[in-house]
Amino acid sequence: MTPLPPLPDGSLPEIDVRVQVSTKYLPQHSSAARQFFAYVVHIENHTPDSWQLLRRVWYITDALDRQTVVEGEGVIGQQPILPPQGVYIYDSLVTLEAAPGRMKGHYILQDAWGHLGRANIATFALQVPGWEHNRVLN
Repeated sequence: MTPLPPLPDGSLPEIDVRVQVSTKYLPQHSSAARQFFAYVVHIENHTPDSWQLLRRVWYITDALDRQTVVEGEGVIGQQPILPPQGVYIYDSLVTLEAAPGRMKGHYILQDAWGHLGRANIATFALQVPGWEHNRVLN
């Protein structure tokens, strides 16, 4: 994997790589102390260039407004290359001590000429279906 020094948030240009996330609560793995969620990430390259996903940054916030930042190289041990109109899909897990919660983040990508760009991941909810404590999260 390509090592990349830390970069300040917002210092990179946003590129037209679109990210959609769907989530699912996993009751069979959850308990009163910890809720488990699976999420599927769908990444689409809408630029005329190929981009390699180098790093990820996730901001995970629980119902008590405790935030955890998770960052590292690639996704699920890979640094996929997205050709023009290319799609990459992966799934992963996240846990919360207090639900509901929310996640957002961004990917840092690099084109064939070494230029870096950023693909933002909009905030999405982590909710327990039918749970009375679910509320709208900002």
